[in-house]
Amino acid sequence: MQEVPTMDRHVVAGVDGTAASLAAAHWAAREAQRRGVPLRLVHVWQWSPRPAASVPLGTTQVGWAARTLDGEVGSVRAAHPGLQIDGELVKADSTVSALAEAAADADLMVLGSHGLGGFTGFVLGSVSQRVVARSPRPVVLVRAGQAPAGEHLPAVDGVSPEEIPETPYRDVVLGLDTRRPCDELIEFAFESARRRDARLHVIHVFSASSELTEDSRPEPVPGPELLAAQERTVVATLRPWCEKFPGVPVVETVAEGRVTAELVRASTGASLVVVGRRTRDGRLGSHIGPVTHAVLHHVGCPVAVVPHN
Repeated sequence: MQEVPTMDRHVVAGVDGTAASLAAAHWAAREAQRRGVPLRLVHVWQWSPRPAASVPLGTTQVGWAARTLDGEVGSVRAAHPGLQIDGELVKADSTVSALAEAAADADLMVLGSHGLGGFTGFVLGSVSQRVVARSPRPVVLVRAGQAPAGEHLPAVDGVSPEEIPETPYRDVVLGLDTRRPCDELIEFAFESARRRDARLHVIHVFSASSELTEDSRPEPVPGPELLAAQERTVVATLRPWCEKFPGVPVVETVAEGRVTAELVRASTGASLVVVGRRTRDGRLGSHIGPVTHAVLHHVGCPVAVVPHN
């Protein structure tokens, strides 16, 4: 179900001519359609006294940047003819700053990121991850090779999901910390599941060694009792959101162990993984946190990082 457009609302994607950015642009187009808002493709370029090897001889740097942007805009328009798509060429000294600024005006920023050799995650220290650490708005990272079929459950008899639009979406996965639940993060996950008519898979992982009594001294608690208590806390945390989004089916996984391992395991059957990035003192922080950092390193499906206080 598409949402009614609101003035100035849009999804923005950063593009640079790579396979990863093209995958991100197409993912952003599908998300813009789900939200019922326009798509803005932004290509940031920097003048250099020594042009990159990718710039053909006899072509100016700005000319090559414009051709790159036009190519990605044309590709996305051809695949999504009913979607309003605008392209913007931005000259800036800092690609990260320019993309973070573009994200500030959008509902959502979408970026591509190259896979690590041997892994299916994202390059650490890349422009994409630095934008994640600075963006005031949610950022989704998309790997090269992501296609519409990957967002859907397998169709019967080997039929491609593109041929059967009603093929159900895979789960949206939310990493939940009940000690510090965040409204922005939970709402983003529920809204994402609602737009896809998908199931929301909420994962909460705890460590028995971190559970303290009121006087902050370690207290041994029987495993089944501790697990039951954690499950009740998860249900209580989600109850108002389940009431707000009654059409979203929710399944919870509560386990003791490592949260990253559980999220990576769940991501193999997911269309989107949603994690948070805590800002510091109400200002934009410069770090994304160890769990989100690890998820971006190892998860293969698109990952949404939602900033929150």
